This record gives sequence, C-alpha cells and structure tokens, in this order.
Amino acid sequence: MNALARLPLYWRVVLINGLVFVVGTVALAFSPATVSTRVLASEAVVLAVGLTVILVLNAMLMDRVDLQQPGQRLPETGNGPVATLVERFNAMLERLEAERATSSARALAAQEAERQRIAQELHDEVGQGLTAVLLGLKRVADRVPDEVADELRLVQDTARSSLEEVREVARRLRPGVLEDLGLVSALAALATDTSTHSGIHVQRGLAAGLPQLSPETELAIYRVAQEALTNTARHAEADTVQLSLTRQGDSVALLVADNGRGIHGRTEGSGIRGMRERALMVDGKLSVRPRPEGGTEVRLVVPVGTP
Repeated sequence: MNALARLPLYWRVVLINGLVFVVGTVALAFSPATVSTRVLASEAVVLAVGLTVILVLNAMLMDRVDLQQPGQRLPETGNGPVATLVERFNAMLERLEAERATSSARALAAQEAERQRIAQELHDEVGQGLTAVLLGLKRVADRVPDEVADELRLVQDTARSSLEEVREVARRLRPGVLEDLGLVSALAALATDTSTHSGIHVQRGLAAGLPQLSPETELAIYRVAQEALTNTARHAEADTVQLSLTRQGDSVALLVADNGRGIHGRTEGSGIRGMRERALMVDGKLSVRPRPEGGTEVRLVVPVGTP
C-alpha cells in the first residue's frame, strides 16, 4: 500500500482500474456466472481485448490532464451521454484549477508575509541585540588588562560574525534590493551572494531594457531564481552556473543552468514543487530537465502582462 501511495495519480488510476477488470475477468471466467462452462478461446480473446481497451482509454484520459499545466481540456464534440460526460469533466477541471489557484495564492501570500515578519524581527530584535553586545564588549575591552582584552576580541569577532549571519538570513527572507532597485539588480546581487558563499562561478546574462513587470511577477521570478541557485549550491556539485533573464517576444525568460550531476532518476522535492506553484500564480511555464551536456536546466517563461 505504501508503494502504491507513492505512485503518481495517473499510474494509481491505471493500476486500480486494471486490477478491478482483472478481478472481474477472473470471476467471469471461473465462476458459475460465466457464459460457458469452459472458457472458450473466443471469450478469452474478448476479455483480453476489453482489458487492453480499458487500460489504453484510462492512460489516454489521464495523460491528457495535468494540473501542473492548467488549461488542458478534453475536446467537446458530438452529442449524447458521452458529450455530456466530457462537458462535466471539463467543468470539474475548471473548478479544480480555480480552487487550486486561490489556495496557492493565499498560501504564497501567507508565506511571504511570514518571511517579512521573521526578517523584520531578526533585524530589529536579534540584530540590534547583537549590536548592543558588540558596543558593550568594546567599552569593556578598553578597560581590562591586555591578556583579558585578547579573549574579549575573540568574543567580539564571534558576535560580529553572528551579526553578519543574521543580516544575511534577513536579506534572503526579505529581498529589499528587489523593492528598492528592481529585478535585474536583485538577480545580480543574488548571483554575487551565491558565488561568495558557495564558490560557484555564476555567469550572468541579465538583459537591459526589459518590460515593466508587476510586483507579483518580479517576486515569482526572483524566488524561482533563488530556489534554483540554492538547489545548485546544495545538491548539484557544480562549479559553474548560468543565470540569465531575457525578453522572448511577449514573455520574459529566466534560465538557471548548471554543469553538475543532473537530476536523472530523482523525484521532485518541495523546492521544485514550490517553484511550479509560483510559476502557475503568474501564468508562467516552468521546466526542470537535465541538460544534454550534463547538469540541470531550470527555465521559467512568464508572459508580460499589465503592471
């Protein structure tokens, strides 16, 4: 049961339908309800064809629908019960997409609000507290013997390092540079931070003269780039990553591509799922795939809307 629960919904539906039909086939073939005392070859062929048709139809139906890519609908052609069923199925998809979009928007808004609250508390409380500790240590260091002053300087260095770490965490939680200087400057600062803390060389390709984007779109692009660079630093074992933001017709495209070990055979974690949710919120399309030359490529394409 645990193995079945870990399978995608598509394969669960296919396997469960197939299992149900197999059970029905066995019951029909070997119970008194069978049409023949002994299963005839023609009956076995009919049962096998029926099983194949059910599996193929389930596969075709579920493969056409993916809530990660909204807007997909089954074609509504013809009349009769089948057309009514297809129409109701498409209506159900519309409700699911609308409810998912609403819940995702609320969840992401709450997440950003919590990030800002924590960043503000780190800056106002923890940061100011450490600053007061540093000032107090400096006053004490001026009035103590030299042998004690050396130990106090070590404590000062530790407190100063902790203060810098708190400020860095606050900057990652609340990208003030995004609000103050814009998306391109925020991505450039993100690239610099990644190189400084991970040692990975970041090749930048941030185009100038990009169209004006809404604050929600800029935040989504920034968070996707941030998550992609974080994943590269933690898991990719790469030494070079490319970060670019360009104009593509009526859209802007973000690309984060590394030369690491790739994602072959690995399941998507919460970070990638979060990136997909953010892409959906701004009508964007996100793709995460291995590169032919090695490594991983994350691409986000967002249409340019009215700011």
